Amino acid sequence: MIDKKQNRLRRARATRARIKLEKVNRLTVHRTNLHIYAQIISADGSRVLCSASTAEAEVRAELAGVSGKGGNVNAAKIVGKRVAEKALAAGVESCAFDRAGYRFHGRVRALAEAAREAGLKF
Repeated sequence: MIDKKQNRLRRARATRARIKLEKVNRLTVHRTNLHIYAQIISADGSRVLCSASTAEAEVRAELAGVSGKGGNVNAAKIVGKRVAEKALAAGVESCAFDRAGYRFHGRVRALAEAAREAGLKF
């Protein structure tokens, strides 16, 4: 029997294969009920160039007193903006968006749009 996680990873496999052929950096997203994580991985997949998440102290301070903390759209927007700023500082202007099998709506979409608004191209 295939569970939810295996199903999601199966969906992600096709996207990752296509990105690998393009030989570009990828912005990958991982979400849990409490947090959302984003990282830019190099084109060869060997290292993480920059990352941001709601588990970081600065982001948690920004979200302090807000209901839902890291598991909502507002938190995803903050993480998207932060990862884009860190990427531009590291010299990464463009990348491919790897939604990791998650549907492109809600938190995943908010993160992507915030990253685009902050100057990251994908």
